[in-house]
Amino acid sequence: MLDKLNRTNLLFDIYSSLLTKRQQEVLRLYYSDNLSLGEIAAEYGVSRQAIYDLIRRALTSIESFEEKLGLYAQYCFQEALLQEAGSLLEQSVGSRERRRLQEIIEQLQQNNEQ
Repeated sequence: MLDKLNRTNLLFDIYSSLLTKRQQEVLRLYYSDNLSLGEIAAEYGVSRQAIYDLIRRALTSIESFEEKLGLYAQYCFQEALLQEAGSLLEQSVGSRERRRLQEIIEQLQQNNEQ
């Protein structure tokens, strides 16, 4: 559950500018400010179902953007490599670890160029 929430928040951070202003506001209220569907509906003067539908459409859009652009997947890839690099640096760095760190750096550079 927490992983899904973290993923949703990261996807929102990445793709929020591609959503409508209303979708951005409602997702922020729901996920960041922890307002209930009822509270958001009262604020906008609509039904809870309307807010639920708006959230579902916005999340579908975000998932579609990720499917097409893959920015979240790229972020996860880079994060995993950086964690590995940090772990290797904490150890005594021998020539094998040094080579792996160089490979990680090269992969990150290539990935950023794409």
